[in-house]
Amino acid sequence: MNQEIISRLAVITDEEREIINGRTEIDRKRYTEGQELVIDSRKMLEHGKMIRIRPHTRFVHFPRHKHNYIEVIYMCQGETTHRIDGEEVVLKTGELLFLNQHATQEILPAGEGDIAVNFIILPEFFDTAFQMMGEEKNLLRDFLVGSLCFDPRYASYLHFQVADVLPVQNLVENMVWTLLNDQPNKRSINQVTMGLLFLQLMHYTDKISHTSESFDQKLTFQVLKFIDENYKDGELTELAASLNYNIYWLSKAVKRLTGRTFKELIQIKRLNQASFLLLNTRLSITDISIAVGYDNTSYFHRIFRNYYGMSPKEYRDKNVTLPFPDGKR
Repeated sequence: MNQEIISRLAVITDEEREIINGRTEIDRKRYTEGQELVIDSRKMLEHGKMIRIRPHTRFVHFPRHKHNYIEVIYMCQGETTHRIDGEEVVLKTGELLFLNQHATQEILPAGEGDIAVNFIILPEFFDTAFQMMGEEKNLLRDFLVGSLCFDPRYASYLHFQVADVLPVQNLVENMVWTLLNDQPNKRSINQVTMGLLFLQLMHYTDKISHTSESFDQKLTFQVLKFIDENYKDGELTELAASLNYNIYWLSKAVKRLTGRTFKELIQIKRLNQASFLLLNTRLSITDISIAVGYDNTSYFHRIFRNYYGMSPKEYRDKNVTLPFPDGKR
């Protein structure tokens, strides 16, 4: 992260100065008026605001608590240790931690060089990101649904070990910079940036760890991860063999857990990837068809039109605003 941003986040706050001067625990009144330690968005956010950032409070043990908002923590420098629903999570430089409203969190004391930024976010802020993610079944989408519906069946946290993913780092830095500098139109800018961040994170299921889950949750994640990594030529028989399950049973389980067949999930993933390639590359439509697993270009055109309501060319022409220097679309 930009050193100027880190320097601004590293400044000792009034709260931290009190701790350095002898306070041995957090000042609960900064966070809630209630008896239980549920950090209140009304204390954290100005009226009418849906998002804010604040530096993580160092030098003190933060006791078990919940939030009535969604918290996203980005580790700018150093590391912090969290206990979430009894599980220990060490957040290292460049990593992201998403916590929804039913997570119980405890944080061990951080040192002066451990610089983290907390995003305090109301669920409705994610509406734009949710729309941008489309209809593809994935863990991030489920997490958002669980957060918006306050549904404890979903993972209470997502830990993204993405320090080496430059687009993710750039998007997070952009949001921090926009909020620190109170840029005009920052809400709409950051809502779109959050959507772009989720679209990036969807490509890195191998870098996600999350709450210990039930058998159904674990199986769903295994299926979606397999599809994400093998959408071009992955087969249900291959997945069944790798998990040591009967293929007929697995086929029924996938339909029960996701509401779609394995074939439908593969097709949605392929079409979403085709959409990404149409908007972000200069590959020909034939090459894109092959790249996502369809050797029959006519079939690709037909299912793309059925899904998006237009041909691949129409989709590219409608959504791409920058010219293609070689004239190829």
